[in-house]
Amino acid sequence: MQVGTETVEKKGLKGLMLAFGPGIIYVLGELGAADLVNASISGSSYGYSLMWILPLSLIIRFVIVNIMSRYQLSNSEGFSIIEGFRRVHKFFPIFIGFYALIMGHLYTSYMISGAGEALAWLFRFDYPFIWSVIVVLSALFVIRKNVFNTIENVMKVFLVLLTLVFIGLAIWSTPSMTGIIKGTLGFDIPADVGFYGAVLMAISLAGSVTGSVTNFLYPYYMKEKGWVNPLHKKLQRNDLLFATFMSIIIILAIWIVGAEILRPNNIVVSSINDISMALSLYFGYFGSLLFYIGVFAVVYSSIIAFSNGLPKVIVDALHQVKPERKKKYGEKYENDPMFKWFSLFILVTPIIWSIPGMPGVVTLAVYVNVLGVIGMPAILIGILILSNQKTLGKYRNNWFENILLVASTLVTLWLAIAAVVETLS
Repeated sequence: MQVGTETVEKKGLKGLMLAFGPGIIYVLGELGAADLVNASISGSSYGYSLMWILPLSLIIRFVIVNIMSRYQLSNSEGFSIIEGFRRVHKFFPIFIGFYALIMGHLYTSYMISGAGEALAWLFRFDYPFIWSVIVVLSALFVIRKNVFNTIENVMKVFLVLLTLVFIGLAIWSTPSMTGIIKGTLGFDIPADVGFYGAVLMAISLAGSVTGSVTNFLYPYYMKEKGWVNPLHKKLQRNDLLFATFMSIIIILAIWIVGAEILRPNNIVVSSINDISMALSLYFGYFGSLLFYIGVFAVVYSSIIAFSNGLPKVIVDALHQVKPERKKKYGEKYENDPMFKWFSLFILVTPIIWSIPGMPGVVTLAVYVNVLGVIGMPAILIGILILSNQKTLGKYRNNWFENILLVASTLVTLWLAIAAVVETLS
């Protein structure tokens, strides 16, 4: 049958996989240094004690993104998700726009720093700041020339290879299923170990896995795919489920490697070099080589995704505050001159965090994702109101979804308060 700008046919698993897209892009963008760092630290320092945060955070993220996507597909006016938030209150576009700008800067900070460290190791030229500058300059070229699709295909190959190695190591290490089950059901906060306390890691894990403001990217990827009306709802949900399942597999594999390989060898993660030890212990130089190539692929993909995706969220928010700009520049966000400046801000200003003497990749990844949870309660309250509007008809939330949203709001509120306390302490 014909749906929107695409033809969707029942072709079994192969056809379904070919139809997927936004979820894969979303996973590639979301899977960055933070997941690698937080899962490794949690596994190496606390075993499986904090494992309960992984399913809890992924459930919250799925609920958030799925409801936002359904709203964008199903509202009769054809509003974007940010337009919907404006209908709830004019405060929301202002908040979301500033939140995306600030967090975009901070998220990109540790990714640029991580890319610099990876290249410094790969080329044996130990000046990460210089490499970070090169990364930013190359990203500017890639965005301007619109050649990232070609580069991204190469990056995906390295990412898949690194993922398979982590999964292989995780299986080979014969993980403790009892420990995983106990950690998943235990809701335990263990005693502090290593450089980062258990509460701090719990909040940072929740921040990186839940997704924060980056969850707004999925509806824009969805729109670019041509999914624009309720007939795409089932395909969108299956796409997001697939993305969530892949996130579980990847993060769980990294976690197991931390718990079963780094921890028994008394390797405490304080830098990305410590994480590479997991591969070098079993594969020698080739293991480290593969790790750093994979890390570069992960963070470079995320740098491009965030510096190109988050400005769309910000410009959309700007158009809700100043509707005359939307009337002047049209529906395509890239046509607004501010898109370029927001993109440059998110891509270029984070280079200051790569200057020698600034916090390293691991420290940045941990604390930035702690800050990332602070804005989540406000966003969830907005989603709760938005998704229960009478104008949505049969696409309004059911009672179960409302229970999940309320529970998610309470959890993120607790995390936000804890994040403020941890940051100020």
